[in-house]
Amino acid sequence: MKIHEYQAKTLFRQYNVPVPEGKAAFSVEEAGQVASGLGGFPVVVKAQIHAGGRGKGGGVKLAHSMEEVKSLADEILGMTLVTHQTGPEGRLVQKLLIEAGQKIEKELYLSLLVDRATATVVIMASRDGGMDIEEVAEKTPERIIKVHVNPLMGLSGYQIRQVGFGLKLPSAAMKKFSGLLSNLYKFFVANDCSLVEINPLILTADDDVLALDAKVDFDSNALFRHKDLLELRDLDEENPLEVEASKYNLNYINLDGNVGNIVNGAGLAMATMDIIKNAGATPANFMDVGGGASSEQVENAFRIILADEKVKAVLINIFGGILRCDIFAQGVVDAAKKTGINIPVVVRMEGTNVDTGKKILADAGLNLTSAVDLSDAAQKIAEAVK
Repeated sequence: MKIHEYQAKTLFRQYNVPVPEGKAAFSVEEAGQVASGLGGFPVVVKAQIHAGGRGKGGGVKLAHSMEEVKSLADEILGMTLVTHQTGPEGRLVQKLLIEAGQKIEKELYLSLLVDRATATVVIMASRDGGMDIEEVAEKTPERIIKVHVNPLMGLSGYQIRQVGFGLKLPSAAMKKFSGLLSNLYKFFVANDCSLVEINPLILTADDDVLALDAKVDFDSNALFRHKDLLELRDLDEENPLEVEASKYNLNYINLDGNVGNIVNGAGLAMATMDIIKNAGATPANFMDVGGGASSEQVENAFRIILADEKVKAVLINIFGGILRCDIFAQGVVDAAKKTGINIPVVVRMEGTNVDTGKKILADAGLNLTSAVDLSDAAQKIAEAVK
């Protein structure tokens, strides 16, 4: 689950991670009120969306007067901000962060994320922070520092110094940086984060270190332990179909293709998407109904996929185990009766009660195409969308 920058900085303050003074604003008038309480100019007017690259897209502007704050707030609020992370459709800006301007001596990069390959928390840092960090990673990866932290051992002092020396921080800033990184690691672990990114982390003219930006992503599977964090979820920033799917505990991710998928099991879903691509078509979604899905969940999965206007055909790929084929088939029939199916549907089912499941589908009189195996299913669905 992603949150906004202003929300992340509020959490940072609770863990004594230094951030600039500032507050969220939801109108032009409120932007002016926040700016007047910051004690002077310049102030920064920042668009709040769940995407990076806001500066390049025109969503971060510097204001040197109250008139300029209100003018920029009026310009940014309600705009469709397009960045390399939003795609060409962009995101509607409905919130702002008004923040005190800073005397920046150096822009740095700092992040923490889970490295599944080594089962560690990896700290990544670079002296080349700012808007072009992706280009640094691509062209000069040797300029990025990586320190792996064993979560059972925790963050050690020598690892903090390794990052600080790698950033070539002045000695006057090292103690402050040590406190920042130590507290940031505590925040990361305590809140089950999957990513924390500060870009830029700034070194000021007074040798202070501040998180000028804040990007936080929580592990959604751990949110049952953090009911307070669930309150930070912004449904306006999420795909409506993904929000709908989450109501029924369906693992759904909307994609750009034209073949809808209904699969039980994440690994099988990934393999299904691969074979669709290899057959010359493109998946429109990742949909894992889970191993123990009910017929009602299957019905809702089908309804959600059919609501996607990009979907020109649906591939059902089920391996019956805990989710028996007859239960799945009944869910498909119920969904078809309620929503109507006017696009091709290819079904491949194997496993528990497969013959009963196939009979349920056959007796329902639906316009379905059966596939003998996964390869056959991919070829038939590719032909259907062509």
